[in-house]
Amino acid sequence: MALKSSPFWVCVKTPSSHLGVSDLGSRRSVFALDLTHDLQRYRKLECCCLGALAQRAITPVEDEKPCVPGSDSSAPIERTQGYESGRFHKDLSLLPKPLTATDLSSSPNDGSKVRVAYQGLPGAYSEAAALKAYPKCETVPCDQFEAAFKAVELWLVDKAVLPIENSVGGSIHRNYDLLLRHRLHIVGEVQMQVNHCLLGLPGVRKEELKRVFSHPQALAQCDVTLSKLGIIRISADDTAGAAQQHFVQMVALTGIRDTGAIASARAAQIYGLDILSEKIQDDDDNITRFLILAREPIIAGTDRQYKTSVVFTLEEGPGMLFKALAVFALRDINLTKIESRPQKQRPLRVVDDSNEGSAKYFDYLFYIDFEASMAEPRAQYALGHLQEFARFLRVLGCYPTDTIL
Repeated sequence: MALKSSPFWVCVKTPSSHLGVSDLGSRRSVFALDLTHDLQRYRKLECCCLGALAQRAITPVEDEKPCVPGSDSSAPIERTQGYESGRFHKDLSLLPKPLTATDLSSSPNDGSKVRVAYQGLPGAYSEAAALKAYPKCETVPCDQFEAAFKAVELWLVDKAVLPIENSVGGSIHRNYDLLLRHRLHIVGEVQMQVNHCLLGLPGVRKEELKRVFSHPQALAQCDVTLSKLGIIRISADDTAGAAQQHFVQMVALTGIRDTGAIASARAAQIYGLDILSEKIQDDDDNITRFLILAREPIIAGTDRQYKTSVVFTLEEGPGMLFKALAVFALRDINLTKIESRPQKQRPLRVVDDSNEGSAKYFDYLFYIDFEASMAEPRAQYALGHLQEFARFLRVLGCYPTDTIL
């Protein structure tokens, strides 16, 4: 979260339990280097200055350039209309027009609904995640991830729900980069079980299919089933877009029956397709985690399980990453995620350590999620300790953990 730079002081007694050194004797052999010295100094502190952390938390790095797009607008966004059963030649003009990064439009909001942006088209898994987080929300499709970020920044929507990692496909690196570039706050997370369905024209059997459209990741996750059917794979932008742009329009115009798509069951309902086979993914435990983004952070508490996300860069030197991670381990704070991304404006660091030439290293940003609330002293002390090793530190959000699939 972006902290204001006005310094404030909070005087706190610093018992060893807050610093995670209640069993320091048993850990002395493990953290014997500079960490022992660090802990001795921290035990002597009786006041913790959070103002210094606030000052450093808003220090920009070269990758972090908040984008201030223009305010040009076009026609208001149409809301999704109900699907007429029995039709698969759907009037595509009735579907919401996706927002683009350069052509964003606003529409009146009477406050009765939360407007939530997502990447993709109606029927995408991201829309399902938005509806899980806010069951009565008005979903607003965007053509790209960055368009969803900008829609929140421009007050066109209230929230954005975007994928950050998948249990099979891994991290969505583009959204990690956008988290740093934009000044939005993580206010929640949603975990969704992915159920890939093989879709086709009404009356078509799956054995008749010769080719299938979908996102490259969805195709890879259904490799075994598609290989057994001997189907040719053709990539598209997103799972719902495959069903609409590459499949529905083509079928409506040409009537090709040997072409299918991989998408959600809701996409089949929206676009008038039959579900030829359900749960065709190779791994049944296929889960995608989504982040909920907003303009303002939420007030963290201790009434439930919270997760905090931060990003930082480290000073140069041996063992710096070890020291950075140790500040959490010493306070019994569990890390649930660590991701590294090269700094785009400073991709290489040159070090002269021999007479034969210079060694080149990447400079990295480290994204970390840990299970603790910013309302807990141990989390505040951990980030204060991390400041000693970090060139840059920013709290991206503190939010309740989603444990329901």
